[in-house]
Amino acid sequence: MTGELNPAAQQFAAVVLAADRTGKDPITQHTGAACKAFAPVANVPMIIRVLDTLQACDLVSTIILCGPPESLHDHCPELKQRIASGQVTWLPNLDSPSRSAESGLNHIPLDTPVLLTTADHALLTPAIVRDFLQRAAVTPCDAAVGAVSEQAIMTAFPGCKRTIIRLRDGGFRGCNLYAFNQRGRALVRFWRQAEDLRKRPWRLIGKVLGFKTVFLYLFGLLTSRQGLAAVSAKSGVNIGLVMLDDARAGIDVDKVQDLMLAESILSRKVNSADSAQPS
Repeated sequence: MTGELNPAAQQFAAVVLAADRTGKDPITQHTGAACKAFAPVANVPMIIRVLDTLQACDLVSTIILCGPPESLHDHCPELKQRIASGQVTWLPNLDSPSRSAESGLNHIPLDTPVLLTTADHALLTPAIVRDFLQRAAVTPCDAAVGAVSEQAIMTAFPGCKRTIIRLRDGGFRGCNLYAFNQRGRALVRFWRQAEDLRKRPWRLIGKVLGFKTVFLYLFGLLTSRQGLAAVSAKSGVNIGLVMLDDARAGIDVDKVQDLMLAESILSRKVNSADSAQPS
């Protein structure tokens, strides 16, 4: 991120978005959990998996959790204990993801780099987080966006159906991993402005991408470099793409099929570890 960050010397503050987007979230309905973040994945609440991962990464110094509402905390005693002990700083979620993210950023000193992720990233590992932050720290940008290639996902999980952004230079999927330096924080304000236009799609397209970029995408001519350049120009923030090798970074839990896939992957990992133990 402009090459100014030294990952060996400077740690990131993590902001985790953990509020339900809708009152009828399919994961919440399927599991019966009080909210999506508390839904168990292989018997462990998603939010606890994410917090464990962040706390185990040596490049993360503090964790700020935006949501779920305090009225639901009794449904996850382990989270309640972590908040009470100060391991996690809890903030009430606001009425949109971007506003919650902005609230989290406001509690972090401007000279501290920030990692932004989500509570439904059940397969996130300390190694993935470290890899992303190390690569982001040396990428010439002010805001870094994590992604994995379509090929990496198809190779690791054959038959897995994921939403893929198809560009001229290949398909990829976002990882819900973002890193910002002080200048890069303006991207969250740009995100908020874009969210406010979500009911006016043409204005939204014009503000976020510009119509030329959209036409290039529709005709299969847009490259990742062109797309990033367009959003960078519109937002005034230099954005960089960080490609990750671990396909698990591209698996979040939004649908019941995602939950089944995540549990299958975690079960595979446990079984592999068990078989490696000496008899």
